[in-house]
Amino acid sequence: MRVAVIGGGPGGLYFAALAKKLSPGWDITVWERNTRDDAFGFGVVFSDETLGGIAQADPEVFAAMSAEFARWSDIDIHYRGEVRTSGGHGFAALDRNRLREILQKRCAELGVEVRYGTPAPPAAELAADHDLVVAADGVRSATRDAYAEVFGAHLDERNCRYMWLSTDRVFEAFTFIVEERDFGVVQVHAYPYDEHRSTFIVEIAEDAWRRAGFEALADREFARGESDEAGVRRCQEILADHLDGHRLIPNASKWITFSTVRTSSWSHGNIVLLGDAAHTAHFSIGSGTKLAMEDALALVASLHEHPDVTEALAAYEAERRPAVESVQRAAQASLEWFETIDRYAGQDPGQFAFNLLTRSRRVTYDNLRARDADFVDAVDTGGPGVPPMFRPLRLGGLTLRNRIVVPPLATYTAEDGVPGAFPHAQLAAQALGGAGLVFAGMTAISPDARATAGCPGLWTDDQEAAWRTTVEAIRRISDTPLGIQLAHAGRRGSTAMPGPDGVGRPLGGDGWPTLAASALAWDEGYPVPREATPADLAAVTADFAAAAVRADRAGFDVLELQFGHGQLVSGFLSPLTNHRTDAYGGTLENRLRFPLEVLTEVRAAWPAGKPLVVRISATEWAEGGTTETEVIEICRALDAAGADAIDVSTGEVVAHQKPAYGRSYQTPYADLIRNATGIPTIAVGAISTYDDANSILLAGRADLVAVGRGHLYDPLWTLHAAVEQGYAGSGATWPLPWRPGSRKPPGPRADRVPPRLHLLREAAAPVHRRWLPRRSARPLPATASC
Repeated sequence: MRVAVIGGGPGGLYFAALAKKLSPGWDITVWERNTRDDAFGFGVVFSDETLGGIAQADPEVFAAMSAEFARWSDIDIHYRGEVRTSGGHGFAALDRNRLREILQKRCAELGVEVRYGTPAPPAAELAADHDLVVAADGVRSATRDAYAEVFGAHLDERNCRYMWLSTDRVFEAFTFIVEERDFGVVQVHAYPYDEHRSTFIVEIAEDAWRRAGFEALADREFARGESDEAGVRRCQEILADHLDGHRLIPNASKWITFSTVRTSSWSHGNIVLLGDAAHTAHFSIGSGTKLAMEDALALVASLHEHPDVTEALAAYEAERRPAVESVQRAAQASLEWFETIDRYAGQDPGQFAFNLLTRSRRVTYDNLRARDADFVDAVDTGGPGVPPMFRPLRLGGLTLRNRIVVPPLATYTAEDGVPGAFPHAQLAAQALGGAGLVFAGMTAISPDARATAGCPGLWTDDQEAAWRTTVEAIRRISDTPLGIQLAHAGRRGSTAMPGPDGVGRPLGGDGWPTLAASALAWDEGYPVPREATPADLAAVTADFAAAAVRADRAGFDVLELQFGHGQLVSGFLSPLTNHRTDAYGGTLENRLRFPLEVLTEVRAAWPAGKPLVVRISATEWAEGGTTETEVIEICRALDAAGADAIDVSTGEVVAHQKPAYGRSYQTPYADLIRNATGIPTIAVGAISTYDDANSILLAGRADLVAVGRGHLYDPLWTLHAAVEQGYAGSGATWPLPWRPGSRKPPGPRADRVPPRLHLLREAAAPVHRRWLPRRSARPLPATASC
């Protein structure tokens, strides 16, 4: 094998060293445009998981790295004059230039040829006379650009400015500094990497960056390797209290924006991308060097396991891509949190610290408690032994015993809109299951408002009587508050019951006419709805109000209006589906007119003491849709018109949506609305664990958490969550006949008591470990400072 490596950073060098170690006969050449001694960057951080892989793959490299590590386990969060510390995390960092020197030495020992100060020939030229070309040429990869159509790169450039620096203040822990100034919020990500220095990354939103005067200071293009000295001095001035008399040290430091790189393919023929050339993840969640070295290990392993290069590259991508995309999802959540950090300015320091630590959704309530129980106890002041999900909430005139909601779950089993045995049984089971509030499924306000022929309704006396029978029967066995969602499907109506893909196909000749804000079909093959006239809208408004009266008579405690998911009212709110030119279209004020007419009439018809909730789609997941500013205005208008809470969903407004699916992926929108408006919100969507529910609630991202599929899988989800957490209070009361089952049954071998097999017990690792190095005799490198 003849192998060419483009780029002599840590990723490229580590690949070359591992490949040569595993296959000594390979001819491996690395091209690096910088000289051997050029120094760029500061510290890099590694996780224990990555270090375990390095130790197994090349003990010599691991031993050399370990001798250089700064190690600690604490995270310090400086906010509003207080420092909150969370322990038990585990970090190892070292100087990036020392890491490069270690890998350079290892490559030399193994016989890898590294051509320093030599730009690589074009990838196509190398591919012609090498068996493999590894492009580790960074975030602005020339190789990737040369085959742009094949690699399908998408660069998502974000809107915060940041600057990489170091400081001769040696921090004792991973340190987040959040400063609120007259120009806005500035945050620092800092960590030690040797006995002399720490990495110090300053980050600030674009508008605050301008107001702080940085744009005026950076009024020219800087040469390669040049630093924005004036900007560095301004940072040092703003953050002087946290530098404690120490200096900021630049190294080609200037203000830049972060780009998340995603590629549709990582290889083309015998050319493969590695590290930042293939993908990036925001620095707040991990090191690009760490990801590149993990890539290198996986690529070498695949080449060793598959003698054919094409098969090896396919195996490499198949194995590595899911891990990278998982990191990128966490990094995306993290970078978005820091981009909107001013949203949390009103939080007390304890809650703010918890919010920051759980921002990526990788670290959770239980995870933090396992690491540092004292930290969680100090933040979680809701009462000893009472998890956040089991605390009461006042909603309108109703007190919920806990924060868990069973959202509307359609069964599609009604006949002529009359709910039958199955929704009765489902609602009863879920009412017994411990949730604080249980909603009946999507219920149509008129025959033409149904999504499918199997949808229940509330427009006839028979339907009202059926619902009353269900509610009264449940009242005899449970005091759980019951809610019902009223809906008009609009252009999403007249379909068959959804199939495995969740999509209902049009009924064709067996269907009924549909109504919408504009005459736009849902998708190809679906009928074009009729554009609603003012008379239609008045009739629909009256139907909503009449159904609300029936819901009250049937005995429901809470009412929800479906203003999302592309149904009729949702179609008026979204600029993608509302193309009207009359008083109901165009401006946001006009698009809100019909939803507010409906809400106003329903609020008047629904008893004042009973809560009224509105569900919205906070984003369409499509270009040109509702903006964050608009959704905040929408929710403020709904609040003013009488909504007691907003059930924050997303999507299903247009067929060409591209949702960013993932665990609790819609929660950031509940977070946005709650913290921007103060209106109570319900978080919903891909939330299935009590740990996630507790994390969302304690961080202040929502007031209630809706768990849908979790309750379909286990109708007693909430009660079982209480058992798992050792909670037995008033927030989770077992029905009397079921109380003998309120303890988890023993599993296989539960009665086995293992013998003691260790003569001496290992001491538990300390929760708090600080970086407190003894100053070595090694001199501090001479570097320009400000």
